[in-house]
Amino acid sequence: MNDIPKTIPTPPARLIDQIRYFIRQRGLAYKTEKTYVSWILRYIRFHKLSHPSELSEPHIEMFLEDLAIRQYAAKNTQRTALNALIFLYREFLNIDIKQLKFSYAKAPRRLPVVFSHTEAMSVIHILPYPYKLMAQLMFGCGLRISECLRLRVKDLDFSMSVTIVRNGKGDKDRSTVLPKILHKALTNQIEHVGLILKQDKENNVSGVFMPNRLAIKYPAAAHNLEWQYLFPSKNIAKDPRANVFRRHHVMDRTLQRVVKKAIKESRIYKHASCHTFRHSFATSLLQQGYDIRTIQKLLGHAKVETTEIYTHVINQGANAVKSPLERCIN
Repeated sequence: MNDIPKTIPTPPARLIDQIRYFIRQRGLAYKTEKTYVSWILRYIRFHKLSHPSELSEPHIEMFLEDLAIRQYAAKNTQRTALNALIFLYREFLNIDIKQLKFSYAKAPRRLPVVFSHTEAMSVIHILPYPYKLMAQLMFGCGLRISECLRLRVKDLDFSMSVTIVRNGKGDKDRSTVLPKILHKALTNQIEHVGLILKQDKENNVSGVFMPNRLAIKYPAAAHNLEWQYLFPSKNIAKDPRANVFRRHHVMDRTLQRVVKKAIKESRIYKHASCHTFRHSFATSLLQQGYDIRTIQKLLGHAKVETTEIYTHVINQGANAVKSPLERCIN
């Protein structure tokens, strides 16, 4: 249950627990909390466990310099670390941080790895149930792995053929397509979830994790089918926040391991992963002629520039160059 907030002592005594409590008071996503806490811990350990209030701008610069020069961190990685430390000082400690001077990490241009349609279907065909259905959703809807695994029964709108993505990147909701070809398989999956829910009720297993304060507002909803995860875990596990045992969703590392195995068995030698299905969704829509703004909305990208990277992958427009080896010789 690595996406359920950990329990914080009341009142929090340790610095990290105080930071967690402060972040939750601000209503930030738990993923943001984990990221910020991770970078703050690395910063503290880098400076030999010194309290951040005893450190200042030169210490922040030293840490960021080390990321760029010694650890060869990517630009986005360094930026995330900077955001975490700015939050720590300006928001939590209420200490003003002036202009920082440090070496910025280089931003190498990386083209996303994509499957051809044949390759994607080859991997999907090998995958066993229910991982096959998960991969079909990632490829058919453009979902990130976390978005796929966190889907609940209520997030599927069969009448409109729409998939609702809750709390996506940036803690934003969005809608994307729901392929009609998957309707029957998804209906069967929901029936399977219903059987598991019935068994859990008989065994007095606590209801599914409810976000925010919905567990208090709707105490019975945790045992309702519509709130259950679409891909429940095989085993129940302890919820570290509520200190009860409940059934969570399939873990991301489990799906990643199964997909990696299928890619290898398909004899695809690209550096591919679960996220490659999402990349392939985007490039496939571009090849079909859909406009970039539509694809941006379906993927949930904040900036269209992020989506435009896929135009450099497909053989379209200026990229449609034919090799001299392929010239017809009369």
